[in-house]
Amino acid sequence: MLDWSDAIEAMRLGLQKAKPKIARLALDQPREGGHPDMLLAVPAWQKREALGVKIVTSFPGNVEVYGQPTVNALYLVFDPLTGQPKAVMDGESLIFRKTASDSALGASYLASPSAERLLMVGAGALAPYVIDALLSVRPSLRDIRVWNRTPERAAALAAKLRAAGRQAEAVHDLDAALPHADIVVAATMASVPLIKGELVAPGAHINLIGSFTPEMREGDDELLRRACIFVDDYSCLERSGEFIEPLRTGVISRSEIHGDLFALCRGEIVPTLGSAPTLFKNGGGGHLDLFLASHVLRRLAPQDGF
Repeated sequence: MLDWSDAIEAMRLGLQKAKPKIARLALDQPREGGHPDMLLAVPAWQKREALGVKIVTSFPGNVEVYGQPTVNALYLVFDPLTGQPKAVMDGESLIFRKTASDSALGASYLASPSAERLLMVGAGALAPYVIDALLSVRPSLRDIRVWNRTPERAAALAAKLRAAGRQAEAVHDLDAALPHADIVVAATMASVPLIKGELVAPGAHINLIGSFTPEMREGDDELLRRACIFVDDYSCLERSGEFIEPLRTGVISRSEIHGDLFALCRGEIVPTLGSAPTLFKNGGGGHLDLFLASHVLRRLAPQDGF
């Protein structure tokens, strides 16, 4: 199993280097009753060090209609000097671990070291990874609450966590749970905000993972007004519904984005944790997949590592 501490540190070290070249190709087909089916190709290239591409499909109707996962993916690794293929990795597994490591890395800078209460909003396949990664950077977390729009899924995840020896329970009233959480993580497909800024506790850390299209959003305007906002990469300002409309309408300005993970990992910004909530937007990015794929390849085949 991939060690969370090592994975998060590998990403931290990668972000201290020059940013790789990245690109993004997205194709979609409309689907009745929900978000479209999508195909994404996300290459990343760090000159003479690493080269890879993530290929992802997201078919939101799969679970209900076919009993299959929503997301399927491959990650292809190439030799950065010759272009020869080096490895094919399970992209879904890599994405889950990359996404969880990204959020945990943000929380390592922005969440209180004494945080005890975690509220996980969303109980999909990603949620257990995120919880494990957060526990690796905030072992002070003692109480885990889970909310999901389908209560049965929240209950199932809470039961799984209890079976692993953690104190966890499902909650049915999200608004009632928000004021009691030191860390709130949202990993949903929401298009209407779920996290209400007026209910968030002073000094809480809010970590938003969903809203990866312009139509999706997890936090409301009041959350953006109250919080000290950080992003993993500024590109999410142009492609996430978390920011597109609030920036257009003047709810916030770009100058109110305090920094990104590059600046945090390089020590260019040292956040002061106080009474204002901190907000970290996990937008992902091909460079993060590349850092983690590089780390995995070094572990599996040190002679072929980047």
